[in-house]
Amino acid sequence: MCLAVPGKVLDLQERDGTLMSVVDFGGVHKDVCLEYIPDAAIGDYVVVHVGFAIQRLDEESALKTLAEFERLGVLNEEFGDGFALAAKQAGLADPTAETAPPQPVTEVTP
Repeated sequence: MCLAVPGKVLDLQERDGTLMSVVDFGGVHKDVCLEYIPDAAIGDYVVVHVGFAIQRLDEESALKTLAEFERLGVLNEEFGDGFALAAKQAGLADPTAETAPPQPVTEVTP
């Protein structure tokens, strides 16, 4: 699923001629392109879709949306480990989980 998720602009940078930012999505930080909202400022909330800020959003609406997404587990689905999620959906073991080292075999003699 691909959602548009609200996040808070933490910084502004120009990288290779492109306006970029690190955006906070309820504790998850991602690089986001701000070219569609070039007048965004640090502290603004923006709606982000596939790495692009596409709209500004007021703080109250952004926080309510983030809380609802968190309650529904959408943030983990959107920002969590894609391999782990795919394995879970397929009913398989998480390929990224650390496994316990094999235990030594002890022979028991009768």
